Amino acid sequence: MERQQDYVLRTVEERGVRLIRLWFTDVLGQLKSVAISPAELENAFEEGMHFDGSAIDGFSRVQESDVLAKPDPNSFELLPWDRTEDVSARMFCDIINHDGSPFEGDPRQVLKRNLDRARERGFSFMVAPEMEFFYFASGDPTRPLEPLDTGSYFDLTTADVASDLRKRTIHMLEAMGIPVEYSFHEDAPSQHEIDLRYSDALSMADNVMTFRLVVREIALEAGVYATFMPKPLGGVQGSGMHTHLSLFEGDTNAFYEAGDPYGLSKVAYQFIAGLLHHAPEITAITNQIVNSYKRLIIGYEAPTYISWARNNRSALVRVPLTKAGKQSSTRIEYRAPDPACNPYLAFSVILAAGLRGIEEGYELPPEASANVYELTPEERAAEGLRALPQSLSEALDEMEQSELVAETLGEHIFEWFLRNKRNEWMEYKTQVTPFELQRYLPNI
Repeated sequence: MERQQDYVLRTVEERGVRLIRLWFTDVLGQLKSVAISPAELENAFEEGMHFDGSAIDGFSRVQESDVLAKPDPNSFELLPWDRTEDVSARMFCDIINHDGSPFEGDPRQVLKRNLDRARERGFSFMVAPEMEFFYFASGDPTRPLEPLDTGSYFDLTTADVASDLRKRTIHMLEAMGIPVEYSFHEDAPSQHEIDLRYSDALSMADNVMTFRLVVREIALEAGVYATFMPKPLGGVQGSGMHTHLSLFEGDTNAFYEAGDPYGLSKVAYQFIAGLLHHAPEITAITNQIVNSYKRLIIGYEAPTYISWARNNRSALVRVPLTKAGKQSSTRIEYRAPDPACNPYLAFSVILAAGLRGIEEGYELPPEASANVYELTPEERAAEGLRALPQSLSEALDEMEQSELVAETLGEHIFEWFLRNKRNEWMEYKTQVTPFELQRYLPNI
């Protein structure tokens, strides 16, 4: 750590960095920033930067408000979008109490604590999310949404604005040390996907936060609007954050087993079983807004029932095919999350559910052999397929009863999240929507 701090201090001096932005997130995953000068950087490393936590959603109550933001030197990157002569950089922070203990309202500390639990069992947790999002001409909610193109899957539209935006976004991400695996036009008009390359879960959560900012920044520069809202348009598919997962023991992929017909180890099967068993409880975290549940419906390639399968995109957990000779890439894909989630909390509950399956030796149910969307209700019942929560309210009911989620998040965040999201649901219920007016007003 000291060596990395020395590297940061030296780089700041050599590159003439004038401003260092200290980034952290609130419980809902909104990025926050405190800017300091290079003169304050050494003290920030040693002691942290003091601020009033009661001003941040989900952090402190007024009577216990003082916390410290301590920058993680491993997350140091120059900000390539600054067009001025004043070079600036960013670092993610851990939020700590004045006695040096982790602050229980900090989502990044929640993920670090759960990664430590995995390490105690000999595992490191690797993830790779597929980030989907939309571009629109404007972000004004009072005006009809206007897509920038009418493309579909993998369309090559060389002349349109959106393709150029995606290309510039990738260049910016790579300039910040965030490697990209794939990029393409998604199924819906003006919907795009950029897949981030596998990394450890903490680095990836930081990368997801940076990614969302970069996408919006590049769009804003072009005079358009980018959104990670899961379902901004009716009648087309929504945006997901399908997340590829694996556990490693040292340099060995713990999910791979050479003698298994699927190439999966006992650890992998138990991890999948844990995800399936606890899926209803963790859905409020992986899909945290009212709009998330407009995506999780039949007919739009989003999972709605709790099942697993090989290369079957109707399943909640998919086991992608592994290329010959690429056993280290053995992984599973959890398809419920959407890009509006807090990645620190989402990765935490996904890991905790999988680890519980390993610890308790959960048995994996049979693979879903058919397209789950096409089964009748009777056929789903016969196969024992449970549905994911169908609304934020249902998801919160499941979460509230979950010992696993309470333990994973800690009491502070668990209780605050439930209160905040119950309020969101109540506010939503008070709204009279255009659908209701159009359907009922003429006839009732």
